[in-house]
Amino acid sequence: MKSLEELKAIRERMQSQVSMRGEDHTHTRVVVGMATCGIASGARPVLTKLSNLVQEKNLTDKISVTQTGCIGLCQYEPIVEVMEPGKPKVTYIKMTPDKAEEIVERHLIGGHVVDDYTLSSTDIK
Repeated sequence: MKSLEELKAIRERMQSQVSMRGEDHTHTRVVVGMATCGIASGARPVLTKLSNLVQEKNLTDKISVTQTGCIGLCQYEPIVEVMEPGKPKVTYIKMTPDKAEEIVERHLIGGHVVDDYTLSSTDIK
């Protein structure tokens, strides 16, 4: 059992992290679908990879990585949406941790959408 002081410190630390994830229209938001279908398709390792890379590369002042529930496109899970201020939303589909790493390098850092992994690259009928 933790002491009351330790628990309060943990609570404050977690609240500051949650508030960092709030609606900030100057930050790029990376959202991973974590409903049952996303988790079953492998979204958890994708979320972990994205979160870890953003922290390792000291991008937390510009980019927030969060999770959401159902995005509504189960057949394309795991899904990652990138929302940059002043730009159209980019929806990446059938993501893997390796693809997530490429998205961080090429899109989030390099500024170039990785078209091959986007929903718009899919022939939807």
